[in-house]
Amino acid sequence: MADELHDPRRHNRLFDTGSAASYLRDYADGLRDALHGIDGAALERARALIAGAADAGRRVFAIGNGGSAAIADHLCCDLTKGTHTHHHPTVDTTSLSANTALYSAIANDFGFDTVFSRQVEMIGREGDVLIAISSSGNSANILNAVAAAQAKGMTVIGLSGFSGGGLRTAADVALHVDVANYGVVEDAHQALMHIIAQLIAAARDGTATA
Repeated sequence: MADELHDPRRHNRLFDTGSAASYLRDYADGLRDALHGIDGAALERARALIAGAADAGRRVFAIGNGGSAAIADHLCCDLTKGTHTHHHPTVDTTSLSANTALYSAIANDFGFDTVFSRQVEMIGREGDVLIAISSSGNSANILNAVAAAQAKGMTVIGLSGFSGGGLRTAADVALHVDVANYGVVEDAHQALMHIIAQLIAAARDGTATA
């Protein structure tokens, strides 16, 4: 019963499953509409926060569970390597999902709901940025980390989907994907990460357009 309660398939709104072709069409339309519905001003604020943190020598942390953890890892790769130049500070980005030894030690000793908040409390500093990624916006370990980050004077960028959950309202900058399909939400979140990384890289390379 508990497994069924937490199974995301119970909440996943599917498209036309009549054929692969119809599903592809509807999925592509859903992703396009989801991307067009994202707040562009909020996206610009998120980009500026991340770029500004790097210029000020602050750190950027990313967190997520499951597919969102993979997005957090990918983001850290692209922001660290993909924006690097010899003339700008490195965007010092760390995924708090990536250190499995530390992650599992905290989960074992203090509980899974604290796997991110404990790390934020240990290594986060005022002026750092936390990027919290959660399709539902209601994962307890994500919301606990958001509270811990804000208590330390960090700024939180929240990526959510579905109704947005607690993350949408708790984040300092909310990038909400208004769709009820996990695949589309995660694809949109990944696109947002690529957009931010590419914009920062373009500005650093001097190839940004007005």
